[in-house]
Amino acid sequence: MQQAQDLITRLNRSGSRLSKSHRRIAEYIAQHYDKAVYMTASRLGEEVGVSESTVVRLAVAMGYAGYPELQQSLQELVRHRLTATQRFEMTSDIDEGSVLSTVLKADMQNIRTTIEDIDKKAFEAAVHVISGARRIYILGLRSAAPLAEFTGYYLHYILDDVRVVAAGSTDVFESISRVEKDDVLLAISFPRYSSRTIEAMHFARIRGAQVIGITDGPMSPLHDSADICLSVRTDMASFVDSMAAPMSVINAMIVALGIKNREIVAERFKQLEEVWDAYSVYMNESK
Repeated sequence: MQQAQDLITRLNRSGSRLSKSHRRIAEYIAQHYDKAVYMTASRLGEEVGVSESTVVRLAVAMGYAGYPELQQSLQELVRHRLTATQRFEMTSDIDEGSVLSTVLKADMQNIRTTIEDIDKKAFEAAVHVISGARRIYILGLRSAAPLAEFTGYYLHYILDDVRVVAAGSTDVFESISRVEKDDVLLAISFPRYSSRTIEAMHFARIRGAQVIGITDGPMSPLHDSADICLSVRTDMASFVDSMAAPMSVINAMIVALGIKNREIVAERFKQLEEVWDAYSVYMNESK
């Protein structure tokens, strides 16, 4: 949060040394960062009443290489500060006719950025730790719950003791009350972060378990609460969290774990196929 506050402070203080036009842009960004973050330089200029080149020159005057770099700093700010209401209001800037392409392109960009930025050594370490764990707890609350369920569904085919922890009739701490050394807690959370998830991570570490986090970057509170942390991009086109990149990374993790335990997985699927056929679990196209 300090980085975000530093940016706002820089914008607020910039008026003393900037031109009148630059000062108007800086004041608009500081007051309406939730809207400005997704505006192009041209759109921001129109909103303030200045040219696109004036917006670009402001970014340079503030020490950025250009407007894209300033916008990236604003996006770091937005991911941690936007309320649900502010996220919803952002949808008004998307033309109804371009919603499909806008959202899909945003998801594609999140995956591209994740491919470039993810710590591959951390990914390999996470796979190694999960593979060797006695018991795996997968914690995902609120919007992260479907990711936790998906992860748990497939890890059950690979590992012996996998437990999905989600909000329900049982309290989170009751679900992980037996976590201890040789266990792993895989925690998934994105802005706005679940406070319960952070508390559970601290509890698991106190009990001696390895904690792995999947979140949106080093500014996330999960980053400091995890032994291993995987950072993925979740920039949203509107109020809906973009889970394309997190799902892709989870897919990769499941595949890597399957390869690492290929003999066990092959035997389990052989046994399961017999059960599925015997009880017509899946459609049999040959009949």
